[in-house]
Amino acid sequence: AGMIRAIVTDIEGTTSSLSFVQDVLFPYAHARMAAFVREHDQEPAVARLLAEARAVAGGELSETDLVAQLRRWIEDDRKVTPLKALQGLIWAEGYRRSDFQGHVYPDAASRLREWHATGIALYVYSSGSVLAQQLLFGHSEAGDLTGLFAGYFDTAIGHKREAASYRAIAERIAAPPAEILFLSDVVEELDAARAAGMQTVWLVREGTVDPAAAHRQARDFAAIPLTFPSDESA
Repeated sequence: AGMIRAIVTDIEGTTSSLSFVQDVLFPYAHARMAAFVREHDQEPAVARLLAEARAVAGGELSETDLVAQLRRWIEDDRKVTPLKALQGLIWAEGYRRSDFQGHVYPDAASRLREWHATGIALYVYSSGSVLAQQLLFGHSEAGDLTGLFAGYFDTAIGHKREAASYRAIAERIAAPPAEILFLSDVVEELDAARAAGMQTVWLVREGTVDPAAAHRQARDFAAIPLTFPSDESA
C-alpha cells in the first residue's frame, strides 16, 4: 500500500460550507463595494485595480457606474481578476473588523491539525484567490489555521478541471503524484487530479456514500483514509 506524503484540499464544500461563500462573503463584498471604493480609491493599489476593472468593462465609466458594474459581476459570479482582488481587500477588512469568521467544519479543522502533526504537508487549491484562502483559514471559527499549510494554489496555476493543473501542483510540491491525496466535492476536479496520477477522495457531506462511486467517498474528514492499495493508482 502507498502512504500519503502530501494532501491538497479544496475549500468550498470540502473544508467549508458552500453557503459561507455564497451567503456571507459575496453579499458582504456586494454591500461594501461602494463605500470601499469611495474610501480607498486614492490608494495606488486600489486605483490600479479600478483601472483594470474599467479596462475589462470596456469604457471610461464613472465611479458610480464602475461600482454598479462590479456588483453585477458579483451577482453573475464572474471570474474577473480585478474584481477578485477587490473582493479580497474588502473581505480582509471584514475579517479584521470581526464582521464574520471563516467557516471551517470542526472535523476538517481537527483532522488537518492531526495530519500536520504527523508530518504530512498540507496545501490548499481553490478557485478563490490565495489571499481569500489565507484570510478564511487565518480568521476561522477554529482560530488561525494558516500555520498548518505549506502552500496555497489558485487558478493562477491552472483551472481545477484540467489534469495539467494537478501535474503542475505535484511539481511545485516536489512529491510523486501517487503520494499526493486530493480532496474535493466536485467529481470533474477529482477526475482531473486522478488523470495526473494523484490519489483522490470525494467529500459527500450531504447525501449517502456510494461504494460504487468513481472515487472513494467520505462523509467528513474523520472518514478519509490515508493508505491506498497500490493497484488503485493503476
